[in-house]
Amino acid sequence: MIRRTLNKWLKAGILEDEQLQYPTEGTPQGGLVSPLLSNIYLHHVLDEWFCEQIQPLLKGKSTIVRYADDFVLGFDNASDADRVMRVLQKRFEKFNLELHPDKTKIINLKSERGEGERGFDFLGFTHFLSASRNGKMILKRKTASKKLNLSLVKMQDWIKSNRHRKLDEIIYELNLKLRGYYNYYGITFNSRSLHAYYHHVRRMLHKWLNRRGGRPAWNWERYNRLITEWRPLLKPKIYHSFQKAKPV
Repeated sequence: MIRRTLNKWLKAGILEDEQLQYPTEGTPQGGLVSPLLSNIYLHHVLDEWFCEQIQPLLKGKSTIVRYADDFVLGFDNASDADRVMRVLQKRFEKFNLELHPDKTKIINLKSERGEGERGFDFLGFTHFLSASRNGKMILKRKTASKKLNLSLVKMQDWIKSNRHRKLDEIIYELNLKLRGYYNYYGITFNSRSLHAYYHHVRRMLHKWLNRRGGRPAWNWERYNRLITEWRPLLKPKIYHSFQKAKPV
């Protein structure tokens, strides 16, 4: 059943500039089935190849994390990373695929400050090494700056466009958006970025509520009572903790 459905998708035409075309290669750009087809293709091209053929030949530990067409390969041994980088491009070319030139690089997370990149962005987070409370170096994550700025721009546009609505409606929908944001970015070690986002949104709301026409109605003291007592604005929360819960 699934194979028949996929065959129909592959044979379906693409409407572009009012012209129906039937491409013989690739998947439809932006098509609903494209992510599924890409996952199936990359499972063989990358996942199976790396786990079955490459990992047994490496000196140290390694790992692969892939989401759709984005992936990260991790290595304990620097020479392993160099060896895989040399053959990765050839592997992709064999299947008529290309690696993004700006995103494909080797990053040493243990580099000293000023010696090169010390972190990488993946799935909206910046991943980097930092000391834990007991002094052990561990992998931490924070909201990527580009994603944080983009989220704030979108939020500002929404508040500006909806400032004319009833106050209860504005804060109700704003809290839904905040909850969605916290649900994704609310992970261990990311509380600083979450609070930065919250404080920016709080100031945006104050700014645009005072631009609803007439004299400004919300001084900072009265506004703080609004978002903490009368119509509370949802505060940041860590929803995904990597720390093990203590036994009862």
